[in-house]
Amino acid sequence: MKSILLSEKFLLLACAIAVAGYLVDARLAEVGRLAGLAETGVFIAAILAASLSVARHAERIARKVGDPYGSMILTLSAVVVEVIVLAIVSSKAGSPTLVRDSIYSAVMLDINGILGVAALIGGFKHGEQSYNDDSARTYSVMILTAVAVSMVIPELVPDANWRAYSSFTIVAMLLLYGVFLRMQTGPHSYFFSYSYPDKKIRPPSPDSAYPNRRQSVVVMAVGIAAVGALAELMSHSLNRGLAGMDIPMGLVALVVAGISAAPEMLTALRAALANRMQSVVNIALGASLSTVILTVPAMEAMALFTGQRIDIALTPLQTLMMLVTLLVAAINLNDGQTNAIEGMTHFVLFGAFLMLLGLGLS
Repeated sequence: MKSILLSEKFLLLACAIAVAGYLVDARLAEVGRLAGLAETGVFIAAILAASLSVARHAERIARKVGDPYGSMILTLSAVVVEVIVLAIVSSKAGSPTLVRDSIYSAVMLDINGILGVAALIGGFKHGEQSYNDDSARTYSVMILTAVAVSMVIPELVPDANWRAYSSFTIVAMLLLYGVFLRMQTGPHSYFFSYSYPDKKIRPPSPDSAYPNRRQSVVVMAVGIAAVGALAELMSHSLNRGLAGMDIPMGLVALVVAGISAAPEMLTALRAALANRMQSVVNIALGASLSTVILTVPAMEAMALFTGQRIDIALTPLQTLMMLVTLLVAAINLNDGQTNAIEGMTHFVLFGAFLMLLGLGLS
């Protein structure tokens, strides 16, 4: 028990911060803007600590079950964290575009950020890195379809018909993901795995602190609960800190997306350095697909329940960036090998995304 507590010290610290935050939250209502921003920074760090703990145990389970189930567990755990943070923050922020901007930022982070940086550093270290191109093609076409149906077409749907189209979007996304899961875990599971015959893989060291999956699942549940509590507190401090300031909502969206993407990025970078590009492709593209195909119906269902439509349609500039990103990914990931040049193209697109965000245009 002592070894478990020591290994989870950061998660315990995050839980302690959550408890302390709830105890003093009412007293902090009158604090100044600077104190509110500092408080927000503490809560973000605590959320990252909790989400990293969730991702670590998801990765532990993923190693035991192997691909494609392993990558699916990793991406789903990140999406759960993202949906919780996004649902809580968006309900407090009162911005109709926060959900859209967060999903858009998450896709930019996953494909141009995670995949781009991983392919870049992996290319410098290993040259060309191999993966199963069937997985890349499957992910790309599904992401494009999901984005078009759920985030491009809504711009053309009149306000009087938003409920009907939102209901269709929820059903369509769930059906699409259901078929995808059936394919990923059934007859086409080999699409999402790759054999490394020349790669000597060091067997994982035994971990006596966590001899079974049940304990990892319990820790993941505690971490997700802590993320929800901390997100609630962060939304309060964020509103206090940003009161009266002209801050682009896209920056808040990037923070929300970054919280869920941080564990994925660390896992993907380790995989790229270990010359396991298939894991990078599964994580980056799988996370993008899960973000669009699961977060959108969750937020649309909430909008239908509350009766308030959310602005889920991408702006023209966001649509252009999204289409270019998916086109570049489809071209780069069509031959079963990545290299530093391909990674650099995505990294430049990620830089463009950050520049547009800084200019308040995205």
